[in-house]
Amino acid sequence: MSPCGLNTLFPLVKNHSVPLFPEVHLQIVRVPRSKTSIFYHPSHRMTHWFHRNPLKATAPVSFNFYGVAGSPSANKICNDLRTTRARLLEMFTDTTCNPEIMKNATDAYFSLLQGFISSLDGTTQENKLRFMQNFKWTDTLQGNIPSAQQDAIFELVSMAYNVAIWHTKFASRLAGKENVKEVDAKDVHRSLKFAAGIFKHLKEVHIPRLITPAEKGRDLEPRVIDTYIVQCQAEAQEVTIARAIELKHNATLIAALAFETANFYQKADHTLNTLEPECSSKWRKYLQLKQHFYMSYAYCYHGQTLLASDKCGESIRSLQEAEKCYSRAEALCKEYRQTKGPGSTAKPSEQLFFTKLGGLIKNTLQKCERENGFIYFHKVPAEAPQLELKASYGLAEPISFELPALSEQCTPEVYATFDLTKGAKDEKAKPKREEEVIKPMKEPDLKPQKDTGCVIS
Repeated sequence: MSPCGLNTLFPLVKNHSVPLFPEVHLQIVRVPRSKTSIFYHPSHRMTHWFHRNPLKATAPVSFNFYGVAGSPSANKICNDLRTTRARLLEMFTDTTCNPEIMKNATDAYFSLLQGFISSLDGTTQENKLRFMQNFKWTDTLQGNIPSAQQDAIFELVSMAYNVAIWHTKFASRLAGKENVKEVDAKDVHRSLKFAAGIFKHLKEVHIPRLITPAEKGRDLEPRVIDTYIVQCQAEAQEVTIARAIELKHNATLIAALAFETANFYQKADHTLNTLEPECSSKWRKYLQLKQHFYMSYAYCYHGQTLLASDKCGESIRSLQEAEKCYSRAEALCKEYRQTKGPGSTAKPSEQLFFTKLGGLIKNTLQKCERENGFIYFHKVPAEAPQLELKASYGLAEPISFELPALSEQCTPEVYATFDLTKGAKDEKAKPKREEEVIKPMKEPDLKPQKDTGCVIS
């Protein structure tokens, strides 16, 4: 059997440019002891591998500052804010949108919006336009009843949050296309790290500037945004793990990467454990099943490392623990599908990347047991080995995010023509939750495609 793989390969992990794991066919061939070789074929798609919460929805904003905008240039800024905002919102649900288009649309809006946030009069005082406009946004876990704040920073944070979520959805959508190529895999990996960078930037720089802290369970509170950051990092590391397997890196590295990834998913799950179950249970089940799946990977490859070191009894015990973790992951897949909550339902247990791990564990364990019965005669320990694995390469770090430069339209001269005394007085700026419903964004469906399978020989 000739192995199938990518026509061109690129370096692993040091620059984190790694192709995607679930989008390719598995083919396992018999090789010498503890050197199971897995080749991935780019026609294998993983449309439902990732859980995704819904996009945030928002009410229309007119930016009609009658009387306040006292010059043609000021009026043009308001008109451009309205059109660039509408354009950016359209891009969130446009299936033809890619990261470059998204960046251009984001920069166009944020460069203008900063004219309502940055100090333009040479002082350290707040921009006088910051509290002019009321903005309403829903949250990814809380249904269609919005929160509202009369604050341009609230708008900046909420819109950027959606940009980050879009990048995670773009990665998921790209993972589900036919014939995933090397460049696609790099885009998936980069999009996940970029999304993590946006969330991190918002948490550290902009959310602390809001007048009132976010309500519990809302997107801007630490538990929720921290979970998004860690999940993005974990999913990016899944890409790295598969690349390490494809290039047949040593089992020690693969076990360490899988162990680190499992710990990421555990950390994300624990971050949500004090959130209301009705909005977090489904998300948590996804994080738990991924944790156990990658712990199973870690024990499986650690078992191969032990066997290569002639520690057959310990290898058997490690593989038994891999089997136990895999069974728990299977059970959690069923619980996840049956749990109600926000977001799309992933179907990891139906994917070859999931099912083939079960076969790999079984075959490797049987091999170890045979060799122990003929060669080693080692006692199998009662306790599973303690994994103290540290990956030297391949850990996914968030890509730093920066806002675009202030628009050239937003000059101190134009800023001076906005006269707040001429307009109707808005209510005092304060966050509020209104009992109105904002229609959710109509997101494109991810349709599952036929999976042709793989061969084990």
